[in-house]
Amino acid sequence: MNTNPFALHPTRRHPSDGMPPRPARRLSFIGAGALVAVGYMDPGNWATALSGGASYGYQLLSVVLLSSLTAMLLQWVSARVGVVTGRDLARLCRERYSRRTAFALWIASEIAIIACDVAEVVGSAVALQMLLGVSLTVGVLLSAVSTFAMLALQRHGQRTLEAFVVALILFVGMCFVVELALAQPDWHAALAGTVPDPRIVRDAGMLWLAAGILGATVMPHNLYLHSALVKESVPDGDDAAIAQVLKRANVGTFGALSVAFLINAALLIVSAAVFHAHGHRNVSDLADAQALIAPLVGSHWAAILFAAALLACGMNATVTGTLAGQAVMEGFMRLTLPRWQRALLTRGLALGPALVAVVLFGPHGSNQLLVASQVVLSLQLPLAVVPLVRFASDSRLMRGWRVRRVPLVLAWLAAAAIVALNAALVWQVVAGR
Repeated sequence: MNTNPFALHPTRRHPSDGMPPRPARRLSFIGAGALVAVGYMDPGNWATALSGGASYGYQLLSVVLLSSLTAMLLQWVSARVGVVTGRDLARLCRERYSRRTAFALWIASEIAIIACDVAEVVGSAVALQMLLGVSLTVGVLLSAVSTFAMLALQRHGQRTLEAFVVALILFVGMCFVVELALAQPDWHAALAGTVPDPRIVRDAGMLWLAAGILGATVMPHNLYLHSALVKESVPDGDDAAIAQVLKRANVGTFGALSVAFLINAALLIVSAAVFHAHGHRNVSDLADAQALIAPLVGSHWAAILFAAALLACGMNATVTGTLAGQAVMEGFMRLTLPRWQRALLTRGLALGPALVAVVLFGPHGSNQLLVASQVVLSLQLPLAVVPLVRFASDSRLMRGWRVRRVPLVLAWLAAAAIVALNAALVWQVVAGR
């Protein structure tokens, strides 16, 4: 019986799974939650939070908060669907939609994965440039090597890779504890920033960044991935076993995503306190931010920790992208590739746009590409959210475990808000505002 959270193949239900969970199985859900969480703190999040904090201070903190709460809700729904049905979201789409619709959804999900990987490539390249002094072009190429270095850890066991991912998350968290202490933000203003500002939907710049924050936080491919990671063999009709598995999955999910929210919020708060408060409101490039942060806060460690945390996030996110690529390819198309081949495919498609951006625009064009990639994710998001909520509320599919009442209303409201935000963004672009 395969209970490995990395295994994306369907597993056969067996009565032995009704037994109390082993400690290793409990830890597997912590690892699954961590793998999902790293997708919420990748370099794309850095770009959008950095731009938002520098340009508008603490005003977009409400978008970070609402996006994180939406992510927690939708990842909870995704995990529920995976555990109860024993199938992932991509496979359900293939089984319950027409071949043409399933193919279109697969292409959209692959575009989202590539867009995310572009952000990871560029972000890692910028971090390597900061730390090693190499050119961005060399950094882009080195970022491809880091992907396979991360995946090579699996040779020492699945738990080794999980432990390394968790260790990098903790390292990033500690970096931002230091950054916050050095930045000395205005906590009263930060608290006020958690209240949504109506100007977000009226100001074209704020709306663009809000869509980027949403796309960077609620990632469509993470919904596919989560349902695949938490698939668990439980006896058919054994509600006690299902409840036990869901409880462990929920603890891992909410715990890991809470850490991701704190890191994203800390990044925007540091940007607002260091750049916006000192009049540097046009800082949008990661390299410029790293160069300015040390003199503004009066410590060279601030710049070093900034670059190191960025690199750690980029390395972590490569694992999520590869696993998500496996999940959607296998679920939609029944195609299975070894993990290194899937990583090579995704990163190969992402290297082109990344290299073009750094060659044409140099070190100051990377952030525009990062933010644009997150807007692409935002535009793709409804194509994953709407099927997910439909499946989760289907009584024939989910039986007594279907999502209903308040959670269902909130899930549909989240889907409607995502669609409305994207529609407003498209309207502003078309209207030339």
